[in-house]
Order: sequence, then C-alpha cells, then structure tokens
Amino acid sequence: MSFTLKQARYFVGAAEFGTISRAAVELSVSQSAVTEAIKDLEARLGVRLFERRRRGIELTHDGHVFLRHAKAILTEVSNAEINLSSRESTVSGVLNLGVTSLTAGYVLSDLLSRFRRAQPYIDTRAIEDTGDYLEHLLVGGELDIGIMVVTNLRNHHALHSEILVVSPYRLWLPLGHRLGSKQSIAVEDLAEERLILLDVDEMQAESMRLLDVFVQKPTVAFKTRSVEAVRSLVASGAGVALLPDLVYRPWSLEGERIESRDVSGQLPVVQVGLVWRRGASISGTTRAFISVAQSFHAPRLR
Repeated sequence: MSFTLKQARYFVGAAEFGTISRAAVELSVSQSAVTEAIKDLEARLGVRLFERRRRGIELTHDGHVFLRHAKAILTEVSNAEINLSSRESTVSGVLNLGVTSLTAGYVLSDLLSRFRRAQPYIDTRAIEDTGDYLEHLLVGGELDIGIMVVTNLRNHHALHSEILVVSPYRLWLPLGHRLGSKQSIAVEDLAEERLILLDVDEMQAESMRLLDVFVQKPTVAFKTRSVEAVRSLVASGAGVALLPDLVYRPWSLEGERIESRDVSGQLPVVQVGLVWRRGASISGTTRAFISVAQSFHAPRLR
C-alpha cells in the first residue's frame, strides 16, 4: 500500500524542524499524530528514516534519499494547486531577475520552479553577480527584482527589500568531534577550534560580523569561496565552520557525514530577501513573482 500525502507532509516537517514536538507545533497537529505517521511510513517503506537522538531526531541516509522524493511530490502538488488557482491571473512578459551566488545555489532553483509552473507565459531571464553590482543594475532599472542577502544592502534609500528567509548560524562538525556530544555549545567552546570561513561575496561582511562575537579570536585555518570546499574540509577534520542553516547539507562530496549543532550566544542571522527599486512602477511580471515568492520556504536538510 502506498503512503499518503499527509504522511509525507509530517515526515518533511519532522526532517526540517529536527524534533517531533516542533514539527507538531508548526503543523498544528498532535505529537502522536506525527510519531504514528512516521512509524507507519517507515513500516510501509521498509527502512528507517530517522535516528532518535537525545536532542531530537536525525535523518538516516535512507531518510535523506526519501526526503528528496517527498519534497518533490509535495512541490508538485503545491504547483498544481498554484497553477489551477492562478489561471485567471496568468500574465505574460519578461522578468529580469538578479541573484547572488549564495541565493543562486540555495534558493533560486526551487523558487523559480514554482514560479514557472504558476506563470508559464513569463520569460524569466536571470543573471548571477555580486551584491554591489546587482544593486547598481536594480537602481538603474536594468533588473526588475533581485534575490540577495538583504542584511548587506547599501542603497537603502533607493531600494526596497522584503525578507523571504531568516537563517540562523549553526556549527558544522565532523562526525565524532568532541563538541558533538555536548548538550549545549557556547561561543566560548570554539575558542581553541580551527575555523573554516566562507569568503564568498555576500558572506564576507557576515563573516566579519560573526568574528566580532568572539572575545578571543579563533584561528582561521582556511578561507574559501566554495561551500562544497567548506563541507569537505569540515568532514575531513580540518576544522569547524559556522554557517547559515540555509546552506547546510549533511554529506560532503566525498560521502562523509557532517553534523550541525546550535550554538548559544549572540550570533548574527542571515536574511535573504527580494529587492527592487524603491518608488518604481511594479510590472505585472514582477508582481506575479513577488506573489509566488511570498509563499516560498527555502528547503532545509538536517
């Protein structure tokens, strides 16, 4: 017998929020409903989807495989609903969209997929560049809208922004690291750790903000512009990393496990949002994109 959409939703909720209790609150159901749905799902699939930990639940390898399928199924269902409900408001034209490298890799594909299904007659043309250059194009009217880290906006007087995703920092650790067994990790616990920094355009200012949190500055072992390099370095034990939850994935390209943990303290958050020229007349294609984006939730993997 096949699984139900409700079971898939409860499973994805548990995977995204990391605990049964938090998933139940977010889904507005009882904890027992989530627990029973996951147990039934595991029985139907014949695999374990989660490992139970003291601090919550964690996806198994089979769980990660199924998560991709479950999210794709739920996305298709959502797309069908959007497509049918938006037929009367379907518009046509060109949308010129700008993205930074971070948002291109971790936000754009899912959001653009939803938008294309909701508005199939809009020709979307996207470019990737630095935040500063995208701001220049937006102010000059060469782009209709941008998706970028809005914390770093420089032209606040000329640009309007709307936050889509607020992503807290989490600690990335190799499997078996000494801090992995701690119930509570504080910034002070990282003083003697070797830190790997992501030095890509829109994260440079964020990294400086992050380092300001430390009373005793940590040793920066490596700076890289590649998130995949950070993953590989952490997984191999070269150091630890503090990065927004948005970019976390539990496996390196080499197939080694990476764990993530919450860190107590006044860590900054990364805000990703839409940006468009303040006071400009908003086209129908731009309004359509904003409408789809406002219901968007960036994918998270734990």
